[in-house]
Amino acid sequence: MLRSMYAGISGMKGMQQKLDVIGNNIANVNTSGYKKGRVTFQDMMSQTVSGAEGPVNDRGGKNPSQVGLGSQLGSIDNIHTQGNRQTTNRPLDLAIEGDGMFAVADSVEAGDNIGDTYYTRSGNFYLDNQGDIVNNNGQYLLGESGSNDGGGDLSKINIPETAKSFSITSNGSVNYIDDNGDNQVAGQVRMAKFANPAGLEKAGSNMFRATNNSGDGIEDLADTEIPGTGGSGQLVSGALEMSNVDLGGEFTEMITAQRGFQANTRIITTSDEILQELVNLKR
Repeated sequence: MLRSMYAGISGMKGMQQKLDVIGNNIANVNTSGYKKGRVTFQDMMSQTVSGAEGPVNDRGGKNPSQVGLGSQLGSIDNIHTQGNRQTTNRPLDLAIEGDGMFAVADSVEAGDNIGDTYYTRSGNFYLDNQGDIVNNNGQYLLGESGSNDGGGDLSKINIPETAKSFSITSNGSVNYIDDNGDNQVAGQVRMAKFANPAGLEKAGSNMFRATNNSGDGIEDLADTEIPGTGGSGQLVSGALEMSNVDLGGEFTEMITAQRGFQANTRIITTSDEILQELVNLKR
């Protein structure tokens, strides 16, 4: 069979994978904290027709002659660029301006005893009936409770029911006004920072998991940063970071992927016509 036919099949498969990623990006264009994906390709092995030869006597050298056997998926990358900021004027909506991620956990017990930990850029948080700050899945926002002296444990942050009002500053300090009208500190939001954010694994629901290539996840308070320190970004209360998907760029990529798919189908049909001619040689 013709090698071009199999090369065309590999190209069609690659373009389909590219369209799958583009479709997911477009579907999440309004998902807060979403980080877009990108597909890269690499060529497959090449069949050597003739090898390279160095110069000998009065004859010059020759370059190798190779025929490529198609393309394959190189990588599907998560692009962690900053998304646009959308103002909501809701005090529990937090946007990160810079690097870093919020850390949330399914359960939090005393002494840095926390359950499965996830990381997110989506900052739409809420209060549960106990006054704890949670996300829309009921997972606790991790930080330091009480005074911000850095000497405590990683814990959930609680705002008392008696609080008259509360606010969150750009450095993550959660403050509230008590019954006497005095300002009190409920806790300090802490952020996780990774050496390689692109190495994080998507876990659904706007969540990421730490992997062997992203850098270690957080285990205690020492693994976290106060917003605005240690290279982490500052918080903006009353705003959300939206998706970093650029619709114009995605539609352009979609067109090129569609044309690439069509071109590869033409390779297959042309190869089929040649095979048909070979079959018709003997009648």
